Amino acid sequence: MSISIGPIITRNNVFLAPMSGVTDQPFRAIAHEAGAGLVVSEMVASEELVRERADMLRRTLGKKDSSPFVIQLAGREAHWMTEGTRIAQDLGADIIDINMGCPSRQVTGGLSGSALMRNLDHAMTLVEATVNAAKVPVTLKMRLGWDDNSHNAPELAKRAQNAGVALITVHGRTRCQFYTGRADWRAIRAVREVITIPLIANGDGQTPADAKEMMRLSGADGVMIGRGSYGRPWWPGVVAEAMKPGSGCAEPDLPTEKQYLMAQQHDTLSLYGHHHGNKAFRKHLGWAFARLEQRKYLLNHAANGLRQSLLREVDNAKVTQGIEEMFAQCLYEVA
Repeated sequence: MSISIGPIITRNNVFLAPMSGVTDQPFRAIAHEAGAGLVVSEMVASEELVRERADMLRRTLGKKDSSPFVIQLAGREAHWMTEGTRIAQDLGADIIDINMGCPSRQVTGGLSGSALMRNLDHAMTLVEATVNAAKVPVTLKMRLGWDDNSHNAPELAKRAQNAGVALITVHGRTRCQFYTGRADWRAIRAVREVITIPLIANGDGQTPADAKEMMRLSGADGVMIGRGSYGRPWWPGVVAEAMKPGSGCAEPDLPTEKQYLMAQQHDTLSLYGHHHGNKAFRKHLGWAFARLEQRKYLLNHAANGLRQSLLREVDNAKVTQGIEEMFAQCLYEVA
């Protein structure tokens, strides 16, 4: 099932969620290649983008790796959202996504992200500024509300639709929940009941069965997978394929999975440089180890020593060799 975002039609309805420090250009490139319906950049602070801060510009890379190309903007002032939108379009964005869902203290302390749900009149000035500046579709990502006493996602969604937003994504938690407990997929249905534009459900989805249940309970048109993609950027495409054969990609075999991981390491080093790239890649490598152990491809006693040495290794050539060794152990254990 595809999703229409203005004139843009996605290839399926299983999207990769934007996650700061995770969904960088190398991660998104693999997710797109493996069949994700849509991939979204890490959150880009609009003011810092306008001021050409290096890390924000780096987050906007990836036009050549995916189409449609989505840049997510965050901010607290209409002026910066306007200017940030113009720059994002100049950088090739096919869609602009507005972040009103990030719960981190660093972001909400600056009155951005989900803090905007505490003042919907102000939030709407940012939505209107973005839509008015955009020549491409604008989407909006939010939470259920700030806390359990203010589930105002339906009101924000309806007002955003009226302002011209083309798609709404809702994470089934409040900001004050952060990532504790379970996402309430049923609570997202209140948004479905007040909008006619596409709705995407987010929060805790891991498997194809989860995705189907998320859509059933929420009434959403599709799902967005975030932490379920840790260590496996190809996973949204696999979920899509399981839900509708031919719309995504089959789960990769171990040799293909190794190729993905080695490509991710190579591209991460190219993006950040060998020193910072080594550090940026470690978490992905750790998650990859964990996924292999989870599926019983690696036995804990066989993997622990290799894992510990690789996650401390500063020689990137040795990390590459370690990845080869890791998958050699996998193939041996499976055999």
